[in-house]
Parts: sequence; structure tokens; C-alpha cells
Amino acid sequence: MEFVLILLPIFGIFAIGFIGQKTLKFDIPNLSKLTLYLMSPFLAFNTFYTNKLTMDYAYLLIFVVGLCLSIIAIIYVIAKVMNYDIQDACAMILASAFMNNGNYGTPVVLLIFGAAGLDIAVILMVLQQLVMSTIGVFFAARGSSQTASMKMVWQRVVRMPVAYGALLGIVLQLIHLPVPAGVMTCVKLVGDAAIPTIMIVLGMQLAVISFRRIDIPKVSISLILRLLISPLIAVLFTLVLPVDPMTKQIMILLAAMPTAANTTLLAVQFNTKPDLVSSTTFISTVLSIVTIPVVLWLLFP
Repeated sequence: MEFVLILLPIFGIFAIGFIGQKTLKFDIPNLSKLTLYLMSPFLAFNTFYTNKLTMDYAYLLIFVVGLCLSIIAIIYVIAKVMNYDIQDACAMILASAFMNNGNYGTPVVLLIFGAAGLDIAVILMVLQQLVMSTIGVFFAARGSSQTASMKMVWQRVVRMPVAYGALLGIVLQLIHLPVPAGVMTCVKLVGDAAIPTIMIVLGMQLAVISFRRIDIPKVSISLILRLLISPLIAVLFTLVLPVDPMTKQIMILLAAMPTAANTTLLAVQFNTKPDLVSSTTFISTVLSIVTIPVVLWLLFP
């Protein structure tokens, strides 16, 4: 029952965006741009500045990057075999390689493991933000419907301010430079507003999807990779990384989370098959009501 109560606010925020778009017809691309370029950098800065860097970051960074690259490699093989174009492959990467370990995974970890587990979940959330703001942006730009050279793709990656917000937070923490309380209040207010705004935009995107036009085979492959293959890959990482048993369980649990809502923002911003990405995000979140309890049962037989 507690697990269902965690999900209710998530679906409630999706519903707000869905109803708002159906009734008021917002400009989704501009709202996406607002969230990515103005709000998300403050979230990244606050996350990296306020969470103390430790050696756990190194092991968990290997896990987050390794998991992401493993799924990307699988998708490239599938795309080659199935003769998918680069836009389809990049959209499937956005839909499969990045999990919602923030506003979904973090409260689940808190419920199951308590405060000690929450610290690990926050570190993973921080690292996921960094990976999404670099690798995620690269593939979103690479899969844009507009013809783009590799030079243009890298220019788009460099222009994305989220990574700079994270880097600034890390630097200020390492040099122990205090930020005035008034400035941090502003940063936290804008950063905290980013997560629900991202989810509202996802709800809006769902409102304009024509489910008759959803590419069922590609969505199905993305769902299998996100909900089934990803936690299995995580199990392999837990066998080689020198982390404690609780951390290993959290790694597997978060790897089984549905697609991150941020991927819809990237898909909309760069026009990288947003219907495929947003529908996978929504369906994976719905299916996780079944899959996450199964993962928990396997972790705690």
C-alpha cells in the first residue's frame, strides 16, 4: 500500500500536465526549453554543491556510466540488425538508457532502506543527472530530425548549461567556498521547481501523442531494456564493484526504475522522436507498478 501511495503523486503530476495541455494548449517546446536551460542548471548546482563527495562517487560513477553505455551498445546492435536509422536508435537510447532514480527511485529507496539508503540514492541521482546532461544530450542532438553534422551535435552538447551547473557546484564544494544564504535560497527554489515542471511537461507531451502512431516494436524493445535487461546488467556490476551489500541492492533496484522524465524534455527539445520517448516513459512508469515489487521480492526473498 505504501508503494502505491508513493506512485500517486507521480501520476497526479502527469495528470496535471495532461489536463492542462488538453484544455489550454501550451507551447510544449518552449516550456521544455525553459526547464532545460533555466531551471535544470540550478537543480544540478544545488545537488552537487550540497552532497559531500566521497570515494563512493567513483564506484557508483563506474556503475552509472557502465550501465548506460551497456544499454547503448545493445541498442546499436539491435539497430544494426533491424536496420533502424540513427534517429530511431537515438530515441530508443533516450527511452532505455536513463532511469528515473530521482523523484521516483529516491522515495522508494527511502521507504525500503531508510535514511542510510537515501544517502546512496542521492549520490546515484546526482551522477545520473551528470550523465544525462552529457551523454543524454549528445544522443538527443545526434538523433534530431534536423540534419546535423557531428560538429553541430557537439556544439549543442557544449551549449547545454546543466553540466556547467553541476561542475560549478563540484568546484565550489571542493574549494570550500560558501554561497550566501540568500543566493542558495534562490537556487534551491528554482531547482526544486524543475522536477515537477519536468513531469508536467511529460504529461503535456502525453496529451498530444497519437497512440495509433506509436511504433510498438521499438517501444517494446525499449521497455524490455529499461525494466528487465537494465537490472540484470546491474547485477553483473554488483559482482565486481567493491561496495557493501545494501549499496548493491540499491544499485539493482534503481536500475529497474522506469524511464527518466527528463528524456522527454530532451526528445522534445531536439525533436528526437518525442512520441516514442514519452510513450515509453509513461508506459514504463505504469508497468513499474508490477515490475518493481517483483524486483523487491527477488532482492528480499
